Amino acid sequence: MLNYEKLKNQDQKIYQAIKNEEKRQAEEMELIASENYVSEAVLETMGTILTNKYSEGYPGKRYYGGQKFIDDVEKTAIERAKKLFKAEHVNVQPLSGSPANAAVYMAFLKPGDKVLGLKLDHGGHLSHGHPVNFSGMLYNFIQYEVNSETGRIDMENVRKIALKEKPKMIVAGYSAYSREIEWEKFKEIADEIGAYTFADIAHTAGLIAAGLLENPVPFFDVISTTTHKTLRGPRGAIIMSKEKWAQKIDRAVFPGMQGGPHDHITAAKAVAFGEALKSEFKEYAKQVIINAKTLSEEMKNFGFKIVSNGTDNHLIVLDLRNKKISGKEAETILDKIGISTSRSTIPNDPNPPMNPSGLRLGTPAITTRGMKESEIKKIALWIKEAIEFKNNEEKLKELKKKTKELCLSFPIYK
Repeated sequence: MLNYEKLKNQDQKIYQAIKNEEKRQAEEMELIASENYVSEAVLETMGTILTNKYSEGYPGKRYYGGQKFIDDVEKTAIERAKKLFKAEHVNVQPLSGSPANAAVYMAFLKPGDKVLGLKLDHGGHLSHGHPVNFSGMLYNFIQYEVNSETGRIDMENVRKIALKEKPKMIVAGYSAYSREIEWEKFKEIADEIGAYTFADIAHTAGLIAAGLLENPVPFFDVISTTTHKTLRGPRGAIIMSKEKWAQKIDRAVFPGMQGGPHDHITAAKAVAFGEALKSEFKEYAKQVIINAKTLSEEMKNFGFKIVSNGTDNHLIVLDLRNKKISGKEAETILDKIGISTSRSTIPNDPNPPMNPSGLRLGTPAITTRGMKESEIKKIALWIKEAIEFKNNEEKLKELKKKTKELCLSFPIYK
């Protein structure tokens, strides 16, 4: 771990908060699908003097001097991302997922243009057209849904909506959808109506990079992803596109959406991409999916209903209505035993977003710790018991002790 001696001497309050969080992460487990643990190399990179530099512009075309080594860093990040995803063009400067998506919309659309995206409570993302988000405020989003019986996207229904509405862009790639996405079929539909195709692979990028899920890059016009989650890098994002759209994308990121990039994060992205290119990362990604499938089957064995009845990736969404507990209450109960989760809406959820009917579980972080099927089966049992004995404080304390013991036997940082 990093040495915090200077911080400890200068700012005890922040130092203590960091140490407390360090302890929490060591003793508790993350089942939040969007969370992961970066390597020590990525951690070190984020804390370097690269944070001191301002670098508006792009390699070889900056608006500040002293960029020789920064250009090397950014070009390395770009080269590695291209290799990882087989992309023609990559912009590594976006600061996060939503700003990256905003830049994509800015590059291809004008305010008021019609866009087709998955409804939030069906597994989409806020930035895919929700009315409270900039995307829903600036653009005319039409929403498609998953099939109410199967929990899967019905591509023929997507086609019908697209032919009727004729959006300028179709968005695919989601935040709470557990199934493989039919990128080529989306592309065929878009070609029928002359629409742009935009894939948001923030959740599954690591699994795609490892070759375990289909890659939308050969089919889609533009692709965004965060660099954390399954990709196991720093907080940030990238945008990939066909070479013909390179100038549109770059201008939308800078000067369209952002000023100077965060050079220390760009460097950390490069380090993470380098890690993802190694064979060990592919083995990690395989285990993420194995663990998610194991968790899904165990929860079904305990009588839990799974949206879409299973998973092809790193996450599952529990429909808790038959357990007579809300997603918010389940999240709170599991927090008590040291397991972090995130409440989630389910398709056509009768409950409000802050107290939805579902719970989203993901396996990227616990897989990084080295946990496999035998540990997953224990975790599934503890989730079941915590919900079953939610009013039994002694039982919850016993489960918390078990969680801590398991986590300490799989340290994040050796």
